[in-house]
Amino acid sequence: MDIISTTHTDIEYADSLALQQQAFDLGVEAKKEGKSVQHRLFFNEHRPVITLGRHAKESNVLFSEAFLAQQGVSLFHISRGGDATYHGPGQWTIYPVFDLEELGMGVREFVESLEEVAIRILAMYGLQGHRLPGASGVWMHVDSPMPRKVAAIGIHCSRYITMHGMAFNVNTDPQAFHWINPCGFTDKGVTSLHLEVGHELSMETLRDRFEEVFSEVFGRKIIKY
Repeated sequence: MDIISTTHTDIEYADSLALQQQAFDLGVEAKKEGKSVQHRLFFNEHRPVITLGRHAKESNVLFSEAFLAQQGVSLFHISRGGDATYHGPGQWTIYPVFDLEELGMGVREFVESLEEVAIRILAMYGLQGHRLPGASGVWMHVDSPMPRKVAAIGIHCSRYITMHGMAFNVNTDPQAFHWINPCGFTDKGVTSLHLEVGHELSMETLRDRFEEVFSEVFGRKIIKY
């Protein structure tokens, strides 16, 4: 089954979640009926938002919801794993709605595959991404006193259908993460591809490269929609 890729920029999180939820619900319903599930890949560049996973600690959001709203930052409690994270301009938040059973992989392999996508993207720019034990996502500067995350990962899965996914900092200003303890950590930081290469990058070019790498890692053709 091919993967249909859709891009939304300057999108409110509620609208993004509704699109993703619709695709997820259709996938779950198809599985119940023994039908094939259409793989979907959503590339979203959100308006500023903080999301909290199922087991997130409220204390990792450092400001009140009312104050955040005044700053133009919305707050959502969602079904993915992981703690608090930020999405906003300059970041590709990538949501695969995939049927893992059709892909022949389990949840752990799926998460590792998402990490592999981010690691290969970094390698295209001569950079090395790392996994850290006990900390999902892709990290840089792991030998320094303050490892820095460039890609955060948090998913939800039901009947082998996935939703949520990966947030990759392209041109994201790490200062945007000052609203939270990113992913619940106080001893680790955040970086972006922009900071690592020393110049701003084309979001469209990064999306196209992500599509290429997703196709390689998951062995499926990408169709833009």
